[in-house]
Amino acid sequence: MDTQGAAVVTYRDAEIENVHHAHIAVVDARGKLLYSFGDPTRMTLARSAAKPAQALAVLEAGAFEQFAFDDADLALMCASHSSEDRHIERTRSMLDKVQAQESDLRCGGHAPLSDAVYRSWVKRDFTPTAACSNCSGKHVGMLGGARALGAAIDGYHLPDHPIQQHVKRVVAQLCGLPDDRVQWGIDGCNLPTPAFPLDRLAFVYAQLAHAPDAADAAQTQRPAALARMYRAMTRYPELVAGEGRYCTLLMRAFEGQVVGKLGADACYGVGVRASAHTERLGTQGAVGISVKVADGNVGVVYMIVSEILERLRLGTPGQRSQLAAFHRPKMLNTRGVEFGHAEFPFELTKH
Repeated sequence: MDTQGAAVVTYRDAEIENVHHAHIAVVDARGKLLYSFGDPTRMTLARSAAKPAQALAVLEAGAFEQFAFDDADLALMCASHSSEDRHIERTRSMLDKVQAQESDLRCGGHAPLSDAVYRSWVKRDFTPTAACSNCSGKHVGMLGGARALGAAIDGYHLPDHPIQQHVKRVVAQLCGLPDDRVQWGIDGCNLPTPAFPLDRLAFVYAQLAHAPDAADAAQTQRPAALARMYRAMTRYPELVAGEGRYCTLLMRAFEGQVVGKLGADACYGVGVRASAHTERLGTQGAVGISVKVADGNVGVVYMIVSEILERLRLGTPGQRSQLAAFHRPKMLNTRGVEFGHAEFPFELTKH
């Protein structure tokens, strides 16, 4: 089997079982490409990895001042959460703050991302509602953003609504692109979702990680808003994903030095704050990493992100070792017998 250009190859005993292709971009806080694999400019649907950029638009619309949203609420706006009780309860608390009803949400209920929550729901014969959506925090944020702009909340999810027009402008600005260089589709949760070159996603996360160290000296409000978002996500990683989930584990392991967010169909964004570790890469500031697995395998994107952190020696060995279960997951059959392994044949090109 041809493995040329593969990022990850999985084996069953000595036989190749799957070949996964991927694209990788690593940039500095100015957007300069440092390392790449595959096509770092591939047009990519960021999906939920774009949530911090969308939440920035809600912040800048004035919704936090008007409705007294706090940093935990902000973390949930950036989340693809596990529908744990704390996630659903916070969603409903946020609805109260904007004086909206669950029926105003234009996301739908679905099976949870957490196996533990799913088992609990089955035992209780529970039917999920809109507040249980893994994107519920983002949707409530959009309701608040719409009201802060003086717009009606009806149709807040539609591309021509004032809040979505505002989101589109902010996302393009954060990517450093003209508005027409960002394309938009409909996400699984029923909100618009952006597509832009993969290295621009890395740039978004580099800016996010740079902001906590730059906000005090900044002359504009945006770095302060990004710094607040970084602190919210890293302070409340359990709200960004949930127990046992990669995003939560990553941010806990790196103790505030790394922010990370999954996008559906195996897109991922990582921001790493400036440190001696990032200086070794030839930059004085923060670093952003973006990954897209071509076949949409989420388990593989976790493996690749973990491998990149290992190869670039970002963080300490002890921090990186906490990702081992996702980096090189054991391949076990139903009897617990290990039957295979994964290899990482990709090489990062230095620019």
